[in-house]
Order: sequence, then C-alpha cells, then structure tokens
Amino acid sequence: MKKNKKNFKKEERSNSPFEKGKKFCPFSQPGSPIIDYKDVRLLSRYITEKGKIIPSRITGVSRKKQKELAKAIKRARFLSLISYTNKNFQS
Repeated sequence: MKKNKKNFKKEERSNSPFEKGKKFCPFSQPGSPIIDYKDVRLLSRYITEKGKIIPSRITGVSRKKQKELAKAIKRARFLSLISYTNKNFQS
C-alpha cells in the first residue's frame, strides 16, 4: 500500500518554526503607537533582559520600522533614558 502524502495537512508535514503564520507589523497598523525615543515603556518591550534589541523575525516588525525602533533605542540609551544593560543588583 502506498501512502498518499497529499492527504496530510500543512501543519503535519511542516517542521519549521517560522511557518506558523504571517506576522504583521505592530507599528504599521492604523492607530498604532508612534516610535519615539522618549517612550521608554514602549522601547523596553523590544529589549531583552541583557539589553539586546530583539530581532524583527521574532517581533514581526517590518524592516523600515525596525530601523526606526533601533535608532530610537540607541538614542534613548545615549541620553540615559534606558540603560545599556539591565543591572539589577540585589543587596
């Protein structure tokens, strides 16, 4: 007996973690927040605990908005609004 591979669903034959679905840019939607270096709460969502900028393949931000986001994060770091590393000392 031959098994017909066409009967399998797309989810069953795909092993790639990147094919889960189309991501949309959270900054390109109407009514979305504007990227600003003074908005520390928004920028801190796109920084890891170690202080690295989260890549767009994980967050789903478009290339143009990712460049704006990186520039805003770097500007906020330079002006000491955000620390370069998240130093939480327990004393």
